[in-house]
Formats: sequence, structure tokens, C-alpha cells
Amino acid sequence: MWTRLQSLAGSLRDLGGCTRHNSVAAFTCQNPGGGDSDNSQRALRVDKGGRTMPFQAVRLYIQDHHVVMDNGTVQVTLSKPAGLVTGIRYDGIDNLLEVLNRETNRGYWDLHWNPPGGKGIFDVISGTSFRVVVENDEQVELSFTRMWDSLLEGKYIPLNIDKRFILLRGSSGFYSYAIYKHLQEWPGFDIGETRITFKLRKDMFQYMAIADNRQRLMPLPDDLLPGRCQTLAYPEAVILVNPELPELTGEVDDKYQYSCENKDNQVHGWICFKPLVGFWQITPSDEFRTAGPLKQNLTSHVGPTTLAMFHSSHYAGKDLVLSISPGEPWKKVFGPVFNYLNSASNGEDAPFLWEDAKMQMMAEVQSWPYSFPVSEDFQKSEERGNVCGRLLVKDRNIKCKDYQFWTRADENAYFSIKSICTGDYNLYAWVPGFLGDYRFDAIVNIISGCDMDMGDLVYEPPRDGPTLWEIGIPDRSAAEFYIPDPDPKFMNNLYANHPDRFSAVWFVGQICRYVP
Repeated sequence: MWTRLQSLAGSLRDLGGCTRHNSVAAFTCQNPGGGDSDNSQRALRVDKGGRTMPFQAVRLYIQDHHVVMDNGTVQVTLSKPAGLVTGIRYDGIDNLLEVLNRETNRGYWDLHWNPPGGKGIFDVISGTSFRVVVENDEQVELSFTRMWDSLLEGKYIPLNIDKRFILLRGSSGFYSYAIYKHLQEWPGFDIGETRITFKLRKDMFQYMAIADNRQRLMPLPDDLLPGRCQTLAYPEAVILVNPELPELTGEVDDKYQYSCENKDNQVHGWICFKPLVGFWQITPSDEFRTAGPLKQNLTSHVGPTTLAMFHSSHYAGKDLVLSISPGEPWKKVFGPVFNYLNSASNGEDAPFLWEDAKMQMMAEVQSWPYSFPVSEDFQKSEERGNVCGRLLVKDRNIKCKDYQFWTRADENAYFSIKSICTGDYNLYAWVPGFLGDYRFDAIVNIISGCDMDMGDLVYEPPRDGPTLWEIGIPDRSAAEFYIPDPDPKFMNNLYANHPDRFSAVWFVGQICRYVP
């Protein structure tokens, strides 16, 4: 398969202007996520000859309208004071982001919001002030903030937003997170979604990977233009009628077909064949997401676009809209997420990039919560608490506008959740065999350094009588149902003979006998 893909890649458009320096050393991250390792480990690398060499110290260059972070492996350019990522230089490639796009449409945080009862507004978050949080040989952390006041009512969401970007010594990528704050005296609002997005170069990144069995050569963004496709029931779904790669003719493309459940949505991204370079979005924790482990969110799709979705109401509607009321103080940290870059050296090939990205993801997960963000709003490991107990559940699914923590109970129904942010939590559980999400009569108060054992927690679902009949298993999958193949005229070949029968809808029917 890879041989065929590489052959196809050779037929793609000329890469023109793309240069690569042979002097770049092979890189393996020795201290992923910062962790607790000492700085001497992060300051060393192994070159192609197997020799140990020091990594370059992190450098910061402040210009009139841009700021540049550079650690010798990756160089990140951001607009100042907006804090939009305008350039990413790696492995001798001048810019991995789409240079044909405006600087405001390359790498950015955004949100979709509305005043209560008002019309939706899409907002690419541009900072109005810039400051250096940390600058030393080991780390640079930058802050781009947008402050709100009453003169901005109706134009911008009533939030103070602080976007952060971090580059570490020896790191083959960079981190980003954001702090959203709403003061008590401010008006309310609804958020439908918020995310960080990157638009990569379409002349380079044309192979997408979101899982071991969900990878493919993708259409180009030009293939979605009038004359090259036929729009189906909604604008995002099209049939390719005249794509630049003839092999894709007749296929359906729809960005929603590449969605992924939160519990599996930890790494995804794109591969360039010439040279062999990968760009990956790694999400090391789910605590800042909403709606639980089985909520589906967007991943990568035609653009080539890759994103980390922190909150969205996709596939659920208004029930998952994040609503903040007037008079309600609120604060949340989204991220950090890691934007990871890798390349294949001599003797390696494209599959190596995906496998390496998965290993990096696992290393980032093990390093959570990170020790390096310089913000009192991001709680470090020593500031958090742990909780355990026993539930008759196998999974949990919750929706909230603050932080959430989930786990899978073992075969004896015991659960243990580590590194929980301090605060009060309601305990929700999804109980196999019954519909809905259930809140136990338990409020968990997590304090710094605590280890709480909640003992046995029992939930008895309310029933009006014995069950007369039941169809389906309420496990939020459709595995027990027959899902037919789609009409051949509306086929995405990624899912032809796929082991998972993807369906966005699951159905369970249940009737209980009425007892007067």
C-alpha cells in the first residue's frame, strides 16, 4: 500500500521552492512534555553518526510586527500582538503552513459564540497586547492577550483571553494553551465551539492519518471548488467529479466522516512525502474537553487542516452549548496541546512517521500534567488531588463547562482518577443496561494533595415496572446492529470493507410496564 501511495505522491504537483538541509540531525525527543527530567537531559541530542551533541538553546527574536521562537530544530513565527502563527520552519522547509493564505488564516485560536438569544459570531482570536512570560536557554513562553470591557459588548465575547505559546529546548514541536476568564459583572454568552487550527501547505501535505485503520491520500482543497465537485445534502459533503488525482474520482469527501471519539482523539495529522515530514496534533489530556469520552469531535480534514477541538456542540446541538450567565464568574484553561513535527531519516519511510507520532503521544500523556507552563491558572501535579471508589459502571460520560475527569472501572467496578484539579465535582456515571447519564448523590471536593476514597457508590435507576421488551444495548455503539454499505454512488473508499461499521447514530428502545 505504501509503495502505491509513494508512487502516487511522485505524480503530485512539483514542490517548487521547498528546500531541505542535509545537515539537520535525526531527532528523538528525550524529555517529551518537559516532565520532571532535569535540563541536562533535554540539552542533549544524538546526531546521525550516533554522537551525543548539545541542543541549541532556545532563542527569542522580537521584531516590529512578529516574534520568532527558535530552538534549532523548529522555528515558530507569530504575529505581534495578535498571536497568530504565521510560520513554522522545520527540517529546512521554510514554512509548513499555507503560504498562499493570509497570515490570519494559517494558525490560530478561534471560537463561535453568541449573546444569549443572539446571532452566532465566528471569531479568530487576535491579541491586543504581547508580553514575554519566560525567556531563558531552556524555555520561551509568550502571552498574547485580549481584554474585554463594556465598550466591546456585542462585538467580542465577554472574556479576557490569554493565548500562550511555549517552545522548549530540544523539543521537536511547540505547545499552546489558552486561559478564558469571565468576570461576575459581565454579560452572559453561549459558546458553540472553540479550538486551535493549523492550515498546512497543500502542495506538500496530502496524506492524512487519524488512526491505524483510518489513513488515506486526501483530495486537495481545490477539488472542493465548483466544477471539480458536486455538493450533496450540505456544503461539507461533496462527490469528487474532477479531482487533481484521477484515482479519487467518484468518491465522497465530508470532513465529518473523519470525526473521532474523545477517548481515541489523541493524535492525528498529515504526512508530506517529499521530503518525509509529519505534522501532528497531540492532545495529552481530556480534562479540558467537554461531553465525555464518547463525544465525537472533528480531527484533520481537507485543507490540509488539523485542529484540536476543546469544546463543540457537533452531533449534539444546544444541549452541549456552553452557557455562562450574567453574574457568573468563570475561568477555564484549555490545553496545553502539543504540535509535534517529525521526519524520516535514511532507511526509514512514511509509516515510521505515524508510529513515531503515536509514541510521542504516549510520552506526552505520561507527562501530564505538565510541569513547565508558567501560569497560576494551570495546576501542576503537586497542586492536584486523587479520588477512588467503587461503582457498578464501566465508563463515564459527562457534560460540563468546567473540567472533567473520567476513567474506566475495572472488572470489579473499582475506579481511580489521578491528578484532578482542585474544586467541587458532581460524580456522573454511565450505567450499562440503562439509558441516560446518572449523577450520583455525591459531591466530590478535591483539595490539593488529597487522596480520597469514596467507598461503594450505588445507583438504582428509577423504573416504573418490569421491562416488557428491549432492543439494542445502551453502550453508545451500534455494534450489534447491521449497518448496510452506502449506495456505491456515495462512497468514501476509506470505509470500504472497514472493520468498524461507523455510524453517528445509535438506537435503543425500551418499554416498562405501567404499574398504577
